[in-house]
Amino acid sequence: QVQVVESVGGSVQAGGSLRLSCAFSGSTATSKSMGWFRQVLGNGREGVAAIDRCSGNTYYADSVKGRFTISREGSENTMYLQINSLKPKDTGMYYCTTVHEAALQEIGMIAPSSGSTWGQGTQVTVSV
Repeated sequence: QVQVVESVGGSVQAGGSLRLSCAFSGSTATSKSMGWFRQVLGNGREGVAAIDRCSGNTYYADSVKGRFTISREGSENTMYLQINSLKPKDTGMYYCTTVHEAALQEIGMIAPSSGSTWGQGTQVTVSV
């Protein structure tokens, strides 16, 4: 299993930026594709960004394309999510975890892998 710890999020005004980080560990950590998920109050978790472990290809939900950038530092087992041009609708809890690799590669779907573990998440609040 891969363990994850998300960095502290923050509260920003609309139009601002944040950079989230995710430290992951475990014997198979470097062999997993990883992604970021967002949960808005009252809704399920939505995959917003993912990065393929082999190709380094990145995938984004339509709602965040052009504003979110996912990256990964393999040597540090750390993943980042740069969020620019924040909007109030970006408010929510952000989580990182391993993603379903076949779904990602074949149809670009960002979904958690079976048996993925979740961290405590980090809150992002965007005010008008």
